Amino acid sequence: QIVLVSGHLDSWDVGQGAMDDGGGAFISWEALSLIKDLGLRPKRTLRLVLWTAEEQGGIGAEQYYQLHKENISNFDIVMESDEGTFKPSGLGFTGNAKARDIVKEIMSLLQPINVTDVYDNADGTDIDYWMRDGVPGASLRDDLSKYFWFHHSQGDTMTVQDPNQMNLCAAVWTVVSYVIADMEEMLPR
Repeated sequence: QIVLVSGHLDSWDVGQGAMDDGGGAFISWEALSLIKDLGLRPKRTLRLVLWTAEEQGGIGAEQYYQLHKENISNFDIVMESDEGTFKPSGLGFTGNAKARDIVKEIMSLLQPINVTDVYDNADGTDIDYWMRDGVPGASLRDDLSKYFWFHHSQGDTMTVQDPNQMNLCAAVWTVVSYVIADMEEMLPR
């Protein structure tokens, strides 16, 4: 059984792609790194996917889906971060009411950093295939007020990234992915 965390690079053509979506790739990598460094071993596999060709029609995501859809019942949740890694506020979530209640309970663990909101509908070109087939999905929600200042521009460089805000995003991604991967049962569908 698999909990999938993900991000991608897509605005490298004009800038460095540090925010879009290097930040999403980084926090996904960091989540697995933190869990390993803490010596935690969840019941399910945590899988990191760094998608390719998102801007070219999601070709990488479609290929991955085609290769793994026969095992769709083993995918517990698919998570994608693609809206920058600014100050996080919570998660967008797609899934049934019982699964949403569980995710809300998990998000309550993040009260100490004030990131507890669960919004309707996860967004993510790369996870859409899975969510359409009923796999629960989550996307990081954060402060988008500056996102389009840098989106697909020469300004999308490492200087955009605030290490403290990225650490908060990585904390959200780590807690959510680990708790779901370590629950006794998969999220209800």
